[in-house]
Amino acid sequence: MELDVTDSSSTTEGNLDSFGARATLTVGDASYEVFRLDAVAGSERLPYSLKILLENLLRTEDGANITADHIRALANWDAKAEPDTEIQFTPGRVVMQDFTGVPCIVDLATMREAVTTLGGDPDKVNPLTPAELVIDHSVIADVFGRPDAFEKNVDLEYERNKERYQFLRWGQTAFDEFKVVPPGTGIVHQVNIEHLARVVMTRGGQAYPDTLVGTDSHTTMVNGLGVLGWGVGGIEAEAAMLGQPVSMLIPKVVGFKLHGELPAGATATDLVLTITEMLRKQGVVGKFVEFYGSGVSAVPLANRATIGNMSPEFGSTAAIFPIDAETIDYLKFTGRSAEQVALVEAYAKEQGLWHDPAAEPEFSEVLELDLASVVPSIAGPKRPQDRIELAAAKQAFRDALGSYATDAPKSGVDEAVEESFPASDSPAYHGDEQPPVVTHSAAKGADGRTSKPTTVTIDGNSFEIDHGAVAIAAITSCTNTSNPSVMIGAALLAKKAVERGLERKPWVKTTLAPGSKVVSDYFDRAGLTPYLDKLGFNLVGYGCTTCIGNSGPLQEEISAGVQEADLAVVSVLSGNRNFEGRINPDIKMNYLASPPLVVAYALAGSMDVDITTEPLGEGSDGKPVFLDDIWPSPQEIQDTITAALSAESFSDSYKDVFAGDERWQGLPTPTGKTFEWDTESTYVRKPPYFEGMEMAPAPVTDITGARVLALLGDSVTTDHISPAGAIKADTPAGQYLTEHGVERRDFNSYGSRRGNHEVMIRGTFANIRLRNLLLAGENGGQGVQGGYTRDFTQGGEQAFIYDAAQNYAAAGTPLVVLAGKEYGSGSSRDWAAKGTSLLGVRAVIAESFERIHRSNLIGMGVLPLQFPAGQTAESLGLDGTETFAFEGVTELNDGKTPKTVKVTASKNGADDVVFDAVVRIDTPGEADYYRNGGIMQYVLRKMVNS
Repeated sequence: MELDVTDSSSTTEGNLDSFGARATLTVGDASYEVFRLDAVAGSERLPYSLKILLENLLRTEDGANITADHIRALANWDAKAEPDTEIQFTPGRVVMQDFTGVPCIVDLATMREAVTTLGGDPDKVNPLTPAELVIDHSVIADVFGRPDAFEKNVDLEYERNKERYQFLRWGQTAFDEFKVVPPGTGIVHQVNIEHLARVVMTRGGQAYPDTLVGTDSHTTMVNGLGVLGWGVGGIEAEAAMLGQPVSMLIPKVVGFKLHGELPAGATATDLVLTITEMLRKQGVVGKFVEFYGSGVSAVPLANRATIGNMSPEFGSTAAIFPIDAETIDYLKFTGRSAEQVALVEAYAKEQGLWHDPAAEPEFSEVLELDLASVVPSIAGPKRPQDRIELAAAKQAFRDALGSYATDAPKSGVDEAVEESFPASDSPAYHGDEQPPVVTHSAAKGADGRTSKPTTVTIDGNSFEIDHGAVAIAAITSCTNTSNPSVMIGAALLAKKAVERGLERKPWVKTTLAPGSKVVSDYFDRAGLTPYLDKLGFNLVGYGCTTCIGNSGPLQEEISAGVQEADLAVVSVLSGNRNFEGRINPDIKMNYLASPPLVVAYALAGSMDVDITTEPLGEGSDGKPVFLDDIWPSPQEIQDTITAALSAESFSDSYKDVFAGDERWQGLPTPTGKTFEWDTESTYVRKPPYFEGMEMAPAPVTDITGARVLALLGDSVTTDHISPAGAIKADTPAGQYLTEHGVERRDFNSYGSRRGNHEVMIRGTFANIRLRNLLLAGENGGQGVQGGYTRDFTQGGEQAFIYDAAQNYAAAGTPLVVLAGKEYGSGSSRDWAAKGTSLLGVRAVIAESFERIHRSNLIGMGVLPLQFPAGQTAESLGLDGTETFAFEGVTELNDGKTPKTVKVTASKNGADDVVFDAVVRIDTPGEADYYRNGGIMQYVLRKMVNS
């Protein structure tokens, strides 16, 4: 291994080397071009994560979007300063899941047709950055607790999603640098750490740190491997696929110092819930979190991945561990090639990226945790950061019950819900079935707790459920199922429980949805599968299931009993999100727990039991069995892991990972360079982004005669703008599906129909909790909730936003949205910008924007503007009934970006309101996108011209 400095005057095409950083790294028989970090003064003091960004800028310096000044700004990073320097990050690859990935591939397919129309070569439309999509969001745990559950659920998955899967299968064959991991393989983030992640990438003769963006917030799981990446929306992902950089501020970095070791009885889940609680209290939104210190080496890679996965739950952009010997061992263990492993170690050591336990990098803030202080915990009943020590769980449940039980005020649905299914809109709902009869009586328990014992009868057997009954116990989600210690722990606990004669309670829906096939392999090798099956934890699928709301229905009798008595029943899941309304429509309270505790609560059957001191049940000998009696020791877990896990498990599971099973291979799949759109499809339609597009972009014009489509308040999220959950029948989207012959039971969700712009446009601003202040005078001054506006083509009458937008389009009237602070916060959702654009909105004026949504609006050709500092729509006297004109936008035609534009709001019988709105086009690249009408048009023209 050696590092040679190359003459800095030689440059890769299109890239500069202002710092003379280009060098050659030789590892074994291979040599690679690299960019030395030590060529930049100050780099050595940077945290690991910022060193990754620095290398990225060195390698992509072009003198325009990425300049020497950007590189210096990063090298001279002031740890304590508020972020104010924007840089362009160019991720090395893109990872997608199927909900968010389908529209990305729809756009690529549409671009191919547009290139052909413009006289170009459709073969040029390919991802310029490697892109991989894992289908993991579509399996639903309809069938459970039986040997054929997996097969039945996969059959239903293919039946529901055949159109989407055929389309993705076409994309897999049509595009270079795009690969699809078929259904039934695993969860995107677990497949990423076990197989897809490179840690150090090689491409075009260069070696550089593996970096990525993903279309799922928990992309950060890969941070556990030392890979920098995070979740973004579809527009940023498409841009990255097409070689465009992602705009970001140089962030603050929070150092999290670890020392000591986890005590016996504490799991990775307990650790991550402790860290989540600490970082939520600290406040790390928009920051990087980086783990360092002597305790890092005591954290197994699987635990690091568990912590990284939870980054969205503490709010950080990334939560990263450095590369060290543990990283190398994991890469070897998961079947990476000897050459790749050698490259990772050599590159990390040469570039100063190898972890030094004694090092103290500069950080913006520092937290510290003694791993020995971690105790068994759960989190709930509605937020991941609400950690509860297991010993206090019963009392904490009782304390929270008042907000959920029938005789107390109910909590509202959490604003962060993304994939939730009301009962009548669940994909598994059968609306024509009559509910069974149940009996219940409201009372106070002997200890004064609200109680409503309810008798349920299933197959002739009667039992009683009450508030706190565990209705779902699910081992699910990548967070924990990537982790052999907790998964083996759960299976050993199941074995001991079965041997003592314990059974799950009959009202508990038990499901096992591992993150990859490797888990099933080591369960089988250890002989533990029969014990899980005996307790009802049969395999239901390899996918996200319960954690994203795909828990499937409860048994009809249980569901009816819960609904009729309005019981506050609970779910216990080993996932990462437990927002209200997310897991199952019948369940009000949701708790995150380790896989062993999920099994324990399935045995106890209630959250109103202190499982640390009260028995889980009665054994076959008639004696009570306690948690301590069946909790496996650390040595038992480790011995089982050693015996059952091997590198062959990973290499066997992933050797044909992109091939799929006979179902996937047997799908009738279109062929050819361009996709044969099915005009009858309600899942995948050709969007209109490129209709009428010409090779030369039309000049930017000022906007006149614009009407307000929506007048919105503060903290309007992307979920308000483009909901992902259920589609209501009486909305424009529901009406569209009905008109196209779709039964209500088959509506599925907005998330699953993101490949159909007709559904998504109708769903834009259709969230049932949206309040359009144009209608503030209605409903006693409270306004009307839902996707409504005033349609001034119809005399200002109330109308659905979609219907009004169609009328404005027919009249040739451009539209504008007025908003308050933090417009577009929440998940980065591409359809929040796409739908806005397709409704005819030309500009959004807000008090402030969430950074990514602002960028997304530009990417769709919508002008983001800010009210003058200290001004609001209200302070300017705007009520949304005005007609708007925007002057000065045309400066963009001269290659300039105006700092402000003149806005004139006119209303009959009143003086004009005139103000200078701040133009939030912040980088030269964004200005190029806007001049071209959007990022896809910009890239398309570049492709044709090249």
